Amino acid sequence: VVQVAIVRPGPIQGGMVHPYLKARDNPDAVTYPSEALRTALGRTLGVPIFQEQVMQIAILAAGFTPGEADQLRRGMAAWKRKGNLHQFYERVVHGMVSRGYEQSFAERIFRQIEGFGEYGFPESHAASFALLVYASAWLKCHHPDAFLCGLLNAQPMGFYAPSQLIQDAQAHGVQVLPVDVAHSQVNTVLEIASPLENHASRTPSALLPVRLGLQHVQGLSRQGAIRVVESRVNRDFESLEDLAKRAQLHRKDLQALADANALKSISGHRRQAAWHSAGVVLDKDLLQHTRHEESAIALHAPTALEDMLADFRSVGASIEHHPVRFIRPQLAQFKIQPVQVLKNFPHGRLARACGLVTHRQRPATAHGTVFLNLEDETGHVNVIVWNSLAEQQRHVLRTAQIMGVFGIWQREGEVCNLVARRLVDYTHLLAELKAGSRDFR
Repeated sequence: VVQVAIVRPGPIQGGMVHPYLKARDNPDAVTYPSEALRTALGRTLGVPIFQEQVMQIAILAAGFTPGEADQLRRGMAAWKRKGNLHQFYERVVHGMVSRGYEQSFAERIFRQIEGFGEYGFPESHAASFALLVYASAWLKCHHPDAFLCGLLNAQPMGFYAPSQLIQDAQAHGVQVLPVDVAHSQVNTVLEIASPLENHASRTPSALLPVRLGLQHVQGLSRQGAIRVVESRVNRDFESLEDLAKRAQLHRKDLQALADANALKSISGHRRQAAWHSAGVVLDKDLLQHTRHEESAIALHAPTALEDMLADFRSVGASIEHHPVRFIRPQLAQFKIQPVQVLKNFPHGRLARACGLVTHRQRPATAHGTVFLNLEDETGHVNVIVWNSLAEQQRHVLRTAQIMGVFGIWQREGEVCNLVARRLVDYTHLLAELKAGSRDFR
């Protein structure tokens, strides 16, 4: 509950985060100006985190009546209008000083109250969020297969893209299977090999494969996806022509499935499937007198790099390859280490990382600091870019898709960050590989 409430703009602006973290690390050192405030602040280690605690402080330490405390609450709820809160300054600060509290303490309490004008949580609100957080965390810990399945079916949503969700699930032992017209449902599902497996042979802790659904195929109509699943109920598809006929797929739907490599089980790799789908006769009367016994043309299979790029274009994720993997030899020349290696670095060491830029954030409460998240084939790392560097390298910061960061490794307990000293755009490395037709099969 505290974790949910403390990462809001109010507690951050009110300077509550670091005092709380410091107190949590050493709770025996926490002191209270009075026993009355211990009653109000004991459960949050002396730091007011919730709106209700501010009301308690006003009543217990500043002499507010319950009605006046409710007016203070209303002022805090009027987010970003500090003027409403300033009218309480004299009442809060002088009320506390007159009751024996130090002026500096009273001033600090009021600054924290002002912070709630920038959006703070009542405890009941934080508790409601926390229940969802706990349930989600439990599900992700014990059933990462079902967790991934649910998140993918709820897209678009949340902070993480499907590619990141898939990579994280794979790192936790979940097998992710590609889109396939022979097996995929419309939605992403947990795939059970046989009806008996779920009840007899599978242990409670065993993870089921997650089969990506047809809904992830860019350009495929939802009705087309539904018809593919419905027409497959009685018997499997024998060929691409059989699929097109029974599911009544239009040329656009066939091409979308070919681009997503979803026809592999009945028509070969995506190039072969694309060529084949372009030649499927959808109208029997149109070409009934033309030759149709010609030998099939065999096309070269795409390289792993081409497959990966096509997966991202057509499905939004690649379950086999990560883009950074292909430029790892070039990155090694710059002494750039995988994220998995950096995780073992000590505090203060020079470090170099490179990855896909998955997030860029510049919170109003961070005084111009930009927070990045870089993802490579081994994991992800948080990057802190101070305002001065962000201004100096604004173009790279805003436009790089694959970014290299040279900086200082920061470690505090289990929390690790890379504090940037220089940013480099390495997006061109992947483009050069593609242009050069490098084969990574």
